[in-house]
Amino acid sequence: MAGDLLLTRVGDVEAVAQRASDVMATAIDAARAVHGEAHVALSGGTSPRRGYQLLGSKVGDWRDVHLWFADERVVPRDSPESNFWLVSEHLDAPDATVHGVRTDLGADGAAAAYAAELDGTVLDVALLGLGEDGHTVSLFPGHPQLRAGGIAVGIHDSPKPPPDRVTLTLDKLNEARRLLLVVSGEGKREALARLLAGPDEALPGSLLDRSKLEVVADEAALGG
Repeated sequence: MAGDLLLTRVGDVEAVAQRASDVMATAIDAARAVHGEAHVALSGGTSPRRGYQLLGSKVGDWRDVHLWFADERVVPRDSPESNFWLVSEHLDAPDATVHGVRTDLGADGAAAAYAAELDGTVLDVALLGLGEDGHTVSLFPGHPQLRAGGIAVGIHDSPKPPPDRVTLTLDKLNEARRLLLVVSGEGKREALARLLAGPDEALPGSLLDRSKLEVVADEAALGG
């Protein structure tokens, strides 16, 4: 993980969403120009949600765009807790290919099926968030899955409900061509400061490949 991350400082949560949607749209267009298709990993959360609302109109043509999920809760797809539901409700992406997680298989079965589906595909960009405890996707501090190999793993003891989840591994995320971490709000200030200080095993978000990572944060999260 040579190099250092790019920090983009913006005024507020709306500006975070604007920057995130701009980066995603640019990455999608660039990937299709080079590879003929784009593979994008999406996450849940408040900041990504607003970014999805803005992104829809910034990508004029969604053909040849594949939407994956960086993590998912093991709930029905029509549950408001589902990241699939969130993306379906807030991202207008006609003609995109959406690769939902088979949550009906349970955490481990869904992780195995998703790993098989995603195997051999390099993500062009992954949109991620940062928790107050420093977690990103469903990789939590102190969990053995933090250093799991492979592509996707099941989570059974998430400290945030629901307890059962599926998440891409750190290895798979760091394989992506570009990583985008959105952070907003005063509650994230301590975690963000620790992340910016350098890699720390106790802070999963800090283990993302910094040579590929852009952090977009608002004034509240960055403080002084």
